[in-house]
Amino acid sequence: MAETSKPAVFLDRDGVLIQDSGYPHRPEHLVLIPGAAEATAAITAAGALVVIVTNQSGVARGLFDLETMHAFNAALSDRLAEDGGRIDAAYACPFHADATDARFRHPDHPDRKPNPGMILSAARDLSIDMGRSFLIGDRDSDIEAARRAGIPGHLFTGGDLNVFVRPLIASHFSTR
Repeated sequence: MAETSKPAVFLDRDGVLIQDSGYPHRPEHLVLIPGAAEATAAITAAGALVVIVTNQSGVARGLFDLETMHAFNAALSDRLAEDGGRIDAAYACPFHADATDARFRHPDHPDRKPNPGMILSAARDLSIDMGRSFLIGDRDSDIEAARRAGIPGHLFTGGDLNVFVRPLIASHFSTR
């Protein structure tokens, strides 16, 4: 029998979990947003999955390769875990209309936010309860992807992510 589905909090990576340094992919670029580890730990404690959904056009632009992108995401997961945080899955879209690498050139890839492809793939892959899920992003394209996926989107404009997340957890996951 299938496991009971859980809600998820979908998080953009650059500007939400880590400082956006412009195509971060090197170890020195891994600078956590204040409260990121605590926020992901609080989401997990509330019974929800933590899922990264991130556009990574740096791959398409030839700035780094897929292996580097995956290694950076793994290092982020490890760094958050050092402080009690957790990432359950990471979905990344390396496609871009202006790609220098033809393998990743696409005029409007369904996974590239504001399209909802990464969110919908995660929902299917992880049996996510979309009716109790939401997204946190730092750009309008993140919020639009959430809207297109049928979930609430919340715009994070900086500061302490844990302070931002706590009331959202309370309002989205409170027992009614």
